[in-house]
Amino acid sequence: MRVALMVTCVNDAMFPETGKAVVRLLRRLGVEVDFPAAQTCCAQPMVNTGYLDEAVPVVRTFVEAFAGYDAVVTPSGSCAGSARHQHGLVARRSGDAGLAAAVAETSPKVYELSEFLVDVLGVVDVGAYFPHTVTYHPTCHSLRMLGVGDRPRRLLEHVRGLRLVELPGAEQCCGFGGTFAVKNADTSVAMGADKARHVRETGAEVLVAGDNSCLMQVGGVLSRQQAGVRVVHLAEILASTEATAGATTGATTGEGVA
Repeated sequence: MRVALMVTCVNDAMFPETGKAVVRLLRRLGVEVDFPAAQTCCAQPMVNTGYLDEAVPVVRTFVEAFAGYDAVVTPSGSCAGSARHQHGLVARRSGDAGLAAAVAETSPKVYELSEFLVDVLGVVDVGAYFPHTVTYHPTCHSLRMLGVGDRPRRLLEHVRGLRLVELPGAEQCCGFGGTFAVKNADTSVAMGADKARHVRETGAEVLVAGDNSCLMQVGGVLSRQQAGVRVVHLAEILASTEATAGATTGATTGEGVA
C-alpha cells in the first residue's frame, strides 16, 4: 500500500511534531509513508470564504501531489473534510472535466488519521502508552462532515496507562472555525471560554483532539487562565510508547500559549 502524509498548513507551520508522530505511528504499524514535497494547502480557507475560483489551482496542485497513492492520511478532520467534500464542488464549478475526474479519483482516498487506523488498517490497539488522565474533544468537521464517530475514543481506550474521562458538552464547537474566529471574534472567544470551562470541570491533565487548530483555540484560553491543562494531538498520544512517553509535550501546553 502506497500511503502519503498530508501534513496540513497549520501543522507544517506551527506543529511539526504532529506530522512526525503520524509517520512514527504508521511505520510502527508496518506502513511506509511518503511525504510529497509538492503538497500545499487543501484550499479550505478559500472555499470557506467564498473564493471558489481562486481555489481551483490549489485543488489542482493537491490532486497532482497525491496522484497514484492508495491512501492519503492527514491528522486533521477539517482538512480531510475539505478534500473529500469541497474539492468536488470546486472542480465542478471550474468546468474542467480533467480536474473533476482527478478529484473523483483522489478525494475518496483521503482519510483522517483515526479513520485510516480503524477502517483501513483494522486496528484499535496501536501499542501506545500514555499514563495521564485525558478528555477528548470531537472537532466539528470530524464529527459532522466526516462522521468519524467513536473511532478516536476507541483508539484512546486501548492506550495503556491512559484514563479517559467524559467532556461535558463535548459536541459543542470550540469557536475556532478558521475564518469564523476572525470575523466573529467575540463569539469565538465566548465559545472557547465555554469549552475551556468544561475541560477544567473534568479534572483532566490533558485535552486531546484530532485537529491542532481546535487545540490551539482551547489551549490558548486554558493557558491564559493558567489552568495547567496540556493539549495534545491524538497522533502524538497514539505514537507515544513507554520509551517515549516522557517526551510527549503536545501541540501546545498549559503554559505559554498565546
